[in-house]
Amino acid sequence: MTAPRFAPDPSAADDGAAVPPALAPRAGAAEIAAAVRRGDVTAVAVVDAHLDRIAQRNGDLGALTVVFAERAREAASLVDAAVAAGSDPGPLAGVPISVKENIDLTWSATTNGWRGMAEAIPARDATIVRRLREAGAVPVARGNMPDFGMRWDTDNDVFGRTRNPWNPQRSAGGSSGGDAVSVATGMSAIGLGNDFGGSLRLPAYAAGVTGLRPSRGRVPRAAVTGYPVALTLQEFSVNGPMARSVDDIALALSLMQGRDADDPVSVDAPVVRDLPRRVGVVREVGTAVAPQVATGIERAAASLASAGWDVVDVEAPRLEEAAVLWRRLSCTDMLVSLDPAALGMPLGRSATAFLRDSTAAARPYDTAREYAEAWAQRAVVAADWRRLQADVPLILGPVSASRMREPDYDLGGQDAADDAWRDLWLTVAANFLGLPTLALPAGLGDDGMPAGVQLIGPLFAEDALFEAGRAIEAGVPPLPAPPAG
Repeated sequence: MTAPRFAPDPSAADDGAAVPPALAPRAGAAEIAAAVRRGDVTAVAVVDAHLDRIAQRNGDLGALTVVFAERAREAASLVDAAVAAGSDPGPLAGVPISVKENIDLTWSATTNGWRGMAEAIPARDATIVRRLREAGAVPVARGNMPDFGMRWDTDNDVFGRTRNPWNPQRSAGGSSGGDAVSVATGMSAIGLGNDFGGSLRLPAYAAGVTGLRPSRGRVPRAAVTGYPVALTLQEFSVNGPMARSVDDIALALSLMQGRDADDPVSVDAPVVRDLPRRVGVVREVGTAVAPQVATGIERAAASLASAGWDVVDVEAPRLEEAAVLWRRLSCTDMLVSLDPAALGMPLGRSATAFLRDSTAAARPYDTAREYAEAWAQRAVVAADWRRLQADVPLILGPVSASRMREPDYDLGGQDAADDAWRDLWLTVAANFLGLPTLALPAGLGDDGMPAGVQLIGPLFAEDALFEAGRAIEAGVPPLPAPPAG
């Protein structure tokens, strides 16, 4: 096991007795499951500890939208019954998870953060939810998000704003901001989210947790049930986990992954082995990199070099081209799929402003010819990346070129939309190409906010990302707990 993502927590019970490690606020998922399987603690006690933290923290943070106290206790009691009977409750026995508002869980509506879907209770769990529940995980709550995941901040007209636990004057990131904050503050051990343009990695950076954007197809997305699915959703968007360590991310991925009959994009991913232990550091990303962001990159690079990786400087191939193509294709599809006339109800206040400003800045494609030519150009960009990654498999760089900005930083007109997008060129390039990317903390900045980096690998090379990620974890200072407010 690698070093914990957070510094040890000296929590104690009210009577002065030490809290069992599996009940501590930042116990890892694997640690919790092992303790439950051994009978050291009960799954009900684990769930109750997380529900207590939700009661203490969520009112101020707005990370979780619906809390499943009784249903979670019932599910945990089934795990405990399996342990008592000598049965195997699964590798995530009793581990509390949060599930983003756009991932189906039959316990509540899948609202997508939009009031038009407030009653949309699904008939069955999403495949990734089912797989984790079968492994013993216990959903404790839903994670907040902006309408249809359309922003790089987390706010909507149904549930309100999610606040950054490190500093409420900074954005919590989006769109999986609720789950990131929940994991960072110990309200859940694993958060399930998704990533179309940084929606896992940016909140992970903002909250100081680890987030994985898996390879395209490795983890099932939503079931396709007869309704058309925008091509950008098929190609750019993936479901993935957030947790407090690389080990827990790897564990979650091992259980979530694999072909799903309901998702035609999903595959049983091949095993990628024997890649060169070489990491290319990207320092130029289209805009100035903030000094504290650069410091985090240097810490991560030094950690990798100390662990025996060959660390070299590289330029990300056709980076601006990839970012522009991602943006224009995305905005073209959003104008069609999120047309209020087709939805039957307007988007929320902030989502409407974001769509207006972003599409105005991005210049969506006007003709079928332009749209087709943009998709055709992706092969050119992908070929240059593949050639680079044949020699330098892993790319290290910033999640965002800037420190986390103020809430609603991605609103306010075309200039604000441009600035928010430009910070994320390296991040959206991974979406454009379908590549696996691991975001993880790199210590604490002088501003009291987590520093963070991301590692981009070749297709289906998640194992190499985990190996390098563990080296970074071992070499950077662990984060303290976020302030209690």
